Amino acid sequence: MSLQTQLEALSAQFVNAPAELRDPINTARTDFMKTFDVSGAIQPGQKLPEFQLPDSLNKTVSSSELLSKGPLLITFYRGEWCPFCNLALHALQTKLADFKAKGVTLVAISPELPDKSLSTAEKQKLEFPVLSDVGNKYARQLGIVFKQPDSLRPVFAKLGHDLLKDNGDDSFEVPVPATLLVDRDGTVKKTYVNPDYTKRLEPDVALEWINSL
Repeated sequence: MSLQTQLEALSAQFVNAPAELRDPINTARTDFMKTFDVSGAIQPGQKLPEFQLPDSLNKTVSSSELLSKGPLLITFYRGEWCPFCNLALHALQTKLADFKAKGVTLVAISPELPDKSLSTAEKQKLEFPVLSDVGNKYARQLGIVFKQPDSLRPVFAKLGHDLLKDNGDDSFEVPVPATLLVDRDGTVKKTYVNPDYTKRLEPDVALEWINSL
């Protein structure tokens, strides 16, 4: 089953959610889709800004260290609380051996603190690095930050999502889900940036990207 089929099934289930939860979430998503300027995000041909971010064990991982081993496939996700993100991460995990066979390192980045990243890695049985971009500082450099409206705060409270605790700040910001392929020289070769978080890059398309390097 393709990732998109799984995402569509999840969206179909959400139609039955209580209106007081469903409506604010849908409004925030559609409003952001109308206003987000994809041209302001990092583009193919640009150099990837360097990063030094802690992994789930609080060990600092640098982009230069990773690129010394070969190309990078970087995926940004919003947090463990996002079921669409969890499906996307799991789908990437199923293709990890294929990525490695091509000499590509897969890395996931979220604004969650290392302890929460560890929880995500364990629950999703991820065998690739999960890094913490606390405060979305790195995502902001790439032009892929979504400041969620305050109308979602009571929704998150009802659902038990505590972003202040999980992310270490109360900005209520999350990254726009994005996937980047970067060659070993640090040049961004391919990008997938979509303000509609119910849509994600198919792992098979990522493999096609890699095969084109």
